[in-house]
Amino acid sequence: MSGSGHHRNAELQARVNRLLDLAEARGVITRPEVDARIEAYGDRVTARNGAEMVVRAWNSPEYRDRLLADAGAAAAELGHAGSGYSSDIRLHAVANTPDVHHVVVCTLCSCYPLAWLGPPPAWYKSEAYRSRVVRDPRGVLREFGLVLPNTTEVQVWDASAEARYLVVPMRPDGAEALSEAEQVDLVTRDCLIGTAVPTVPARV
Repeated sequence: MSGSGHHRNAELQARVNRLLDLAEARGVITRPEVDARIEAYGDRVTARNGAEMVVRAWNSPEYRDRLLADAGAAAAELGHAGSGYSSDIRLHAVANTPDVHHVVVCTLCSCYPLAWLGPPPAWYKSEAYRSRVVRDPRGVLREFGLVLPNTTEVQVWDASAEARYLVVPMRPDGAEALSEAEQVDLVTRDCLIGTAVPTVPARV
């Protein structure tokens, strides 16, 4: 690590330590509580949560209906309730079809369904993505390697402080022959944002 980088990290750590000292002094939270929350949250916050919801929807029409009607409640069914989120934040699931492809952005900042998709990618928070995907969604998706038929409409969903979105991609051909665990591995974070679609690897 360069000297300047080490210095910046040291400054950041010192700032965090000062905030923790203030929080403890005011009885807001203790350091062991912070450590416990970080450890527990790190184990739960992963794109696999959203992937499990998608795969259940692929295999259960009844669950799919519940997911699209109330994604937060459907997430809780699988143990992915998003604890720690304000009750004012609502999770919405939007399903891709041959006619419509969905993609998610937050144009104002970087609102993101962390509890269901895991940590956001750097590009999601970039000004380039946030501004361009609204104006030219096909062009942006093409840069991600996703080329859609001209007959497929691209719908962009703008996340906010009150609303988070999770894309339910279509199940790819051949996935029905896989186990649910294998299907979950097909659904990446980018699939859940809408910048990719799941594919079944070719058998060797």
